[in-house]
Amino acid sequence: MHKTILHNRHVGLGARMAPFAGWDMPLHYGSQIQEHHAVRRHCGVFDVSHMGVVDLHGGDVIGLLRWILACDAGRLTDGGGQYGLMLNERGGVADDLITYRLNATFFTLVINAGNREKDLTWIRIHAPAYAVTVTERTDLAILALQGPEAASHLGTILPATLAEKAVAMPAFHILAQDEWRVARTGYTGEDGFELMIPATMAGHVWDRLLKAGVAPAGLGARDTLRLEAGMNLHGRDMHDKSNPLERGLGWTIVWEPDTRHFVGRQALEPTRQDPELRKRLGLILTDKGVLRDHQVVYLNDEAVGEITSGGYSPTLETGIALAVVESRLQPGEMCQVNVRGRLLAARAVRPPFVRMGKPALKD
Repeated sequence: MHKTILHNRHVGLGARMAPFAGWDMPLHYGSQIQEHHAVRRHCGVFDVSHMGVVDLHGGDVIGLLRWILACDAGRLTDGGGQYGLMLNERGGVADDLITYRLNATFFTLVINAGNREKDLTWIRIHAPAYAVTVTERTDLAILALQGPEAASHLGTILPATLAEKAVAMPAFHILAQDEWRVARTGYTGEDGFELMIPATMAGHVWDRLLKAGVAPAGLGARDTLRLEAGMNLHGRDMHDKSNPLERGLGWTIVWEPDTRHFVGRQALEPTRQDPELRKRLGLILTDKGVLRDHQVVYLNDEAVGEITSGGYSPTLETGIALAVVESRLQPGEMCQVNVRGRLLAARAVRPPFVRMGKPALKD
C-alpha cells in the first residue's frame, strides 16, 4: 500500500484511513459532514498526492496530445489548462485528466491515481514518434485548497508576489515559479487551488494551513462535494467501456477540424447522432431514503437506467445521484429508484446540484 508524504500527519490527526487506488488515504478526520460544510462555507485542504503528475517535453508535444487526447491541447496558450479525456481505441474513457501548458514545448498532466501506470505506459508508447520526453514527477506532492476563503489563505503559504498573481488568475490556469506550481482548479464546485510542490515542503505547507484555521478534509468529503458539483468519478461514472457521450462528457471532445484524428474517434463518431443514445441526468430524492451506485431507475414502471454515483447531499439534506438513463426520461420529470426493493420517488434534474455553495438545480 502506497503512502503519501503526509501519511504520519493524517494518522496524528486521528484520521480514519482507508485504501483507495492502492494508497492508504484519509477518509475523514472525525466528521465527513463537518469537513464538507467547512469547504462549502470556509476553506478546506485535501492531500491528493496520490494523483499523478506527468511532465511532457518536446518540440511536437502538442502533436502527441492532439493524438492521445480527445480535447485539443493546440488551443491552449501559455498558462492555460483544460479538462479532457484519454480514450481507448474503442472510444471508451481510459481516464479523465487535466492538461496544462507551461510553454509551447512543455506541458504537464494530472492523472488519476488508479490509472497512473496504465496512463504512463500508454503515453510512453506514443511519445517517441513525437520526440517527447515523459517524466513522472514522483517528487511532487499535491494539496488542494478549496472553498470560498481559499484565495485569502494563499498568502499564508506563498511568496507575496506569487500569491497576488494566483488570486488574479482565472479558473483553469496555472502559474509556475521556482519549485511551485499553482493551478486554479479543483474537484469540489468551489473556488480553489491545487498546489503541486516538492514533497519535502508538503509537511511545512500543510502545517501552516492548519495553523491558519484551514480544515483538513478527507476523501469522504471530497466525494460528496464532487457529487453535489455534478463531477464524474472515473471508475464509477465512467470507465474504459463507457461512451463519453452518454456520460455528459461530449463537451470535452473537439471534433473540428474533420481531418483531425485522435485515439477513439473512429469508434465514437458513429454514435454522435444516435437518437437512442443514453444520457446522464441528476436525480434528487423526494422520498426518504439513500441513493447508491447501481440502483435501477424506473419511469412508468419500466427500467430506464442505473445510478452511477449516489449518496447523501449535506448541502441539500437529501439523497442525490448521477445516473445514465434512456433518452425518454427528461429533466423535470418524476421517476422512481429501486432502493432495497422499494420504489422511491425522485426528480430528474440537470447537474450540478450545488455550485459555489448554493443550490443550482435546473430542470
